[in-house]
Amino acid sequence: MGFLSAIGREVEFMSAMLRILGKIKKVGPGSGLRVPDHIEKTVDKYPDRPMAITDEGDVSYAEFEAYANQVAHWARSHGMKPGDTVALLMPNCWRYIAIWFGLSKVGVVTSLINTQLTGHSLAHCLKVGESRHAVVSAELVEAFRSAQASDDLEVMPWTVDVACDWAGDFNAALAEQSTARPDLALRESVKPGDAVLKMFTSGTTGLPKAALMTHIRALYYLNIFAIVAKAAPEDRMMMVLPLYHATGGLCGVGCALSFGGSLIIRQKYSTSGFWPDVKRHNATLFMYVGELCRFLVNAPESEAEKGHTLRCAIGNGMRRDVWEAFQARYNLPDIVEFYGSTEGNVGLVNAMNQPGAIGRVPKYLRHRFNIDLVKFDMDAEMPVRGADGHCQPCAPDEVGEAIGRIDPNDARFRFDGYGSKEDTEKKILRDVFAPGDAWFRTGDLMSRDRLGYYYFVDRVGDTFRWKSENVATGEVAEALHFDGIEQANVYGVEVEGHAGRAGMAALVARAGLDLDELRSHLHDALPTFARPLFLRLQEQGDTTGTFKLRKVDLVKEGFDPKKIADPLYFDHPKLGKYVRLTAELYEQIVGGKVRV
Repeated sequence: MGFLSAIGREVEFMSAMLRILGKIKKVGPGSGLRVPDHIEKTVDKYPDRPMAITDEGDVSYAEFEAYANQVAHWARSHGMKPGDTVALLMPNCWRYIAIWFGLSKVGVVTSLINTQLTGHSLAHCLKVGESRHAVVSAELVEAFRSAQASDDLEVMPWTVDVACDWAGDFNAALAEQSTARPDLALRESVKPGDAVLKMFTSGTTGLPKAALMTHIRALYYLNIFAIVAKAAPEDRMMMVLPLYHATGGLCGVGCALSFGGSLIIRQKYSTSGFWPDVKRHNATLFMYVGELCRFLVNAPESEAEKGHTLRCAIGNGMRRDVWEAFQARYNLPDIVEFYGSTEGNVGLVNAMNQPGAIGRVPKYLRHRFNIDLVKFDMDAEMPVRGADGHCQPCAPDEVGEAIGRIDPNDARFRFDGYGSKEDTEKKILRDVFAPGDAWFRTGDLMSRDRLGYYYFVDRVGDTFRWKSENVATGEVAEALHFDGIEQANVYGVEVEGHAGRAGMAALVARAGLDLDELRSHLHDALPTFARPLFLRLQEQGDTTGTFKLRKVDLVKEGFDPKKIADPLYFDHPKLGKYVRLTAELYEQIVGGKVRV
């Protein structure tokens, strides 16, 4: 039975891989296809089908393209040419996609700006994105003005749905343009390897970096996840993730735009509004990030979640504990977990419903993929090299850094880099297994089992050492999946007089969290060195627009109650419980009077 089961598993896996590889071939560099060519094919095939389903009514593919065509003609009327960049600062809506689609029709690149940015950070993105013009929605006019005030910007602003005397009127300008499809010759010079979008890293560790999204890479994102999810024209994708990020803006959008399906676009995620929206609009697909699913699992049961129409969730970052709880509670047939980054050249897809896995590469297919895991020095935060100067591959189930072989001649394995050459070079590892080879550093720690399943462990820099042991924040965060805890952000803090960093967890918890029961649970679930020594109770966690947890400021603030207004607790070894961390107790800890 085990043998037959294994054969069945491999047949199912190969079937999924062949579907993906077949589609990749059709949209790869040899096809000469560019993003607007691909979307125009869908428009021509399904002009009357709804591209977007909104509270105000449906928007057909024909209406979607008519708006995009006006954007294309507007760009040409203002002297824009292939390779020029326009910044887009707008909340989630169907016009967001239509604007970058329209600009791509005439070879203009769109710089997708994080809508949470203001002031210097926003100005930084406008500058490094090399934007000549900026399309700014009414809701984000103040944010744009704050960027203008902080830096000398040479960007022509165009405001949407509001007239400002310091900016062009985008609505009025579009009204003068034709809705006819622009001549194909206007993008004749654009190659599949050219940029179609500029996207930005999430900025969890500093200012965002601009990553180039080529037509080839964008086409992969638009198609691969739609294929794995078996997307069809009848499908409706619930989109609550920001469209400025690749997960929502390409992977999720592609599940509709590649096969004539529909998008149900929400400006932002709401736990209480999620299931009512799914039910009202009969959503069948859902794009997630892991923390979002944790919010849903922790939410009280509601009538709206019963009898829902979702058949598949696609996304990344779902931990095994959340996966199993999510699938069991909501009876969701399929979860498609994937791994990738906006700028990276490593991509994995778990099409087999293997809880917690981010993808699979069996031994017999390793030559078709560019990923490998190398041993990693946690202290130096660099891969380990042997006597021959080369990196050392990991054994099964050993944790190491994931790296991707760079091959400029293979569209799947290229590394197009960031806008900055210096930032690009920092991500390249050379002479890895052979003199002269080059690999992309993902900055992610993973393990790989004997069947070839990959599991995300932690981000490099998030893992820390305490008591001469490595502590993976992800493992501790899983242990903090406990009644009453809505969000757990785990990190290490320095303690004077001690090597390494002690574990600390910033928790968003419901009233009545029992710290004694929590401590007992953590002591059962984790080894001594991995247990959080300090707790910080927050009313609200600090996350990026894609729900990634920010740690930098938390690490800097440490556990000093004089610097932190939030309640702090210390796992007191003598008292055997979490006690309130006062200024006096803090001094005893850093002075070595209380053992840690």
